Amino acid sequence: MSEVNFDMLCRIMSSAVGKIRDNHEELTKLDSAIGDGDHGTTMLRSMESVDTTIAEASGDDVKGLLYDIGWNIMCCDGGSTGPLLGSLFMGMSDGVEVETTLDADAVAAMFRAGLEGMSVQSKANVGDKTMMDALIPAVEALEAASKEGKTIAEMFEAAAIAAKQGAESTKDMQAKFGRARNLGERTLGFQDPGATSISYIFAGFAEAINV
Repeated sequence: MSEVNFDMLCRIMSSAVGKIRDNHEELTKLDSAIGDGDHGTTMLRSMESVDTTIAEASGDDVKGLLYDIGWNIMCCDGGSTGPLLGSLFMGMSDGVEVETTLDADAVAAMFRAGLEGMSVQSKANVGDKTMMDALIPAVEALEAASKEGKTIAEMFEAAAIAAKQGAESTKDMQAKFGRARNLGERTLGFQDPGATSISYIFAGFAEAINV
């Protein structure tokens, strides 16, 4: 595979929705340990809005679809999750320079723009026990694979692995953002639910691309 077109974008997005749907109860359990216990429900509601957006989309405008996905997630009621996740997809839309198809470099640039979009909402970095612990390594893996001339399927596989490793690394971190930071050292030993969500999203992307 050398390009991502509108249909493939819809497929990978729906695959990510499926991953969250299958694992939202685990996300709730993780959040119950160090947060409000609603992250799984919130992520499910946010990601299911992606399927609704895809069902209502027409044409082959990749940029427009990403913007609509981001906007609709932003409109979901769910604390900080909606603005953070919505800013990721709206940022991805900003990073798309063409409307229909994306080559490997364009895919990497799209996700870099998405990361930058989320960074406007979140000042967290790797090591802070947030979504960024999975997202930043995933984007960096995409970019590295693109520079190495890897296929888009290989890029997403590398990103999924990096996101999973990033999420798992949060077990050894103390939370520095959100309500979890008030628990101090009690957050040690628990994987961050936000980072875990991002890892599932990239796992969904990779599975769809490799079908």
